[in-house]
Amino acid sequence: MLTQPHTRLTTAASGWLALAATQLPAGVPLRWIPVLLFVSLGPGFALLYPQAASLRPGARLEALALVAPLSLSFGALVSTCLFLVHGFSATAFLVSLAGFSTLASAFPGLPLPAATRGAAERDKRIKAP
Repeated sequence: MLTQPHTRLTTAASGWLALAATQLPAGVPLRWIPVLLFVSLGPGFALLYPQAASLRPGARLEALALVAPLSLSFGALVSTCLFLVHGFSATAFLVSLAGFSTLASAFPGLPLPAATRGAAERDKRIKAP
């Protein structure tokens, strides 16, 4: 199982691996598969993981359900900004996302409502008796 430092390093390196994969010959699946996986999952995973503490099952499911929408939303935001400044290219897009993911993986994951709600309920049970 991956520990928290391994998760951070893997998340940070995934974008740069996807960028390196673009140097392979066109049409090779090893070129587009890492890029597709990173763009659709990488930035969201960097935002939500790693959490400071172990997540409860409900919070883990919530985080996994939010990874792809967050990643795709951030990808759309970055590509729109790059188009507006007339600087869009695959390299600029991937460098922006990889840089963001590297930076985001250096910080703890965003707090999740299910994780917070579980902690609040746990505190109520402890104080009740």
